[in-house]
Amino acid sequence: MTELLAVLTAIFVVYALYEVFATVSQSGDGLKRTVAGSPPAPIPAPPKQAPAVATPAPAAPASVATPKPATSVVDTNKHLNLRDPKTGETTPVPGNYRFAKKWIKEALVAEGLLPKIYKNSELTETLNAKAKVAIEQFKKLEKYHA
Repeated sequence: MTELLAVLTAIFVVYALYEVFATVSQSGDGLKRTVAGSPPAPIPAPPKQAPAVATPAPAAPASVATPKPATSVVDTNKHLNLRDPKTGETTPVPGNYRFAKKWIKEALVAEGLLPKIYKNSELTETLNAKAKVAIEQFKKLEKYHA
């Protein structure tokens, strides 16, 4: 009999925890939860706003030149992916040498952009700057584009 009481108590505790976490994780007001069998409360509509009157934009002066799009063959945006030619692994361009994958660090040395692979404890301000320039040059190498 005591085992049955212990099992029922455990089930009740688990159910109570489930209800508490379900109430907290709901979006909006976590304290308002509908009871089973009762209709949900209607959601009030947002207040209507008066339509905005469109005002004409002033004409651009003729002396302002519009910027021309870059005609560079290599896209140097931050979303460029790099591909390891040996394994075919692709990864986004690292923003910092410290977070670069091992194959990128090895390729930087193999391409002659850095003299050696630096440990994170060896990095200083000047080495970080050199590594950042090396990564920018590495992004432009066609061999490693994904």
